[in-house]
Amino acid sequence: MTYRAIVVDDEPLARRGIISRLRPYPQFEVIGECGNGEDALIAISEHRPDLIFLDVQMPEMDGFEMLENLPPEERPAVIFLTAFDQYALRAFDVHAADYLLKPIDDERFTEAIDRVQRLLQMEKDNTLGERLESLLSDLHAKRPAGNQQRFAIRNGRRIFFITANEVEWIEAQGDYAALHVNGKTHLLREPLHILERRLDAATFIRIHRSTIVRLDRISEMQALANRDCLLRLKDGTTLRVSRSYSDRLQEALSGS
Repeated sequence: MTYRAIVVDDEPLARRGIISRLRPYPQFEVIGECGNGEDALIAISEHRPDLIFLDVQMPEMDGFEMLENLPPEERPAVIFLTAFDQYALRAFDVHAADYLLKPIDDERFTEAIDRVQRLLQMEKDNTLGERLESLLSDLHAKRPAGNQQRFAIRNGRRIFFITANEVEWIEAQGDYAALHVNGKTHLLREPLHILERRLDAATFIRIHRSTIVRLDRISEMQALANRDCLLRLKDGTTLRVSRSYSDRLQEALSGS
């Protein structure tokens, strides 16, 4: 993955120094350099870099003032550059990724690059995660009622699919539904009561406020004294049927 960077410093020699130090890091592409804050604001708005190296002391508009003039949603990661360590606390107050003192030490430069790369990767992963969540929501929302044939499951940065025929039973886990498939559990970000509407009522049935079971996976039902029931599935799993659902379950089993 390549990250785009802009170097902002009023000293041309200092800019060339940063660009030279970045050459061993092909994952960072320098797309511009600026000698003052006003030019930097224009360049950032036009190119939307992932990272800027920003000198604190610049004439007319210093580095902090430049950031204040940049909308928060347009602010890239920042590594501050300065000859004075008195600005360090203020740099981190504005959420800088790192802070380098001039003259720049090679080891500290490497540490700063490693740090900002980790931060940028986290941001990319979070953005991707948000997009995946949106995609999954769209996929589930477009399913007509009673016709859910497969489930899109997110696992980190992957999406894989489980067919309804593979699911043995489902239980509520907060805002998630846990799908039980061949001894494994897969979390679907959808409340159970919403998911129930999408399932084929001839195949899946609610047996408890927190449990749905696939009818053809039931091997045995045992009545309890309090009108609750116990179900045993073909894989040996035991589930409790609450009394408010037991009559409906018995009707479904009698008709199957």
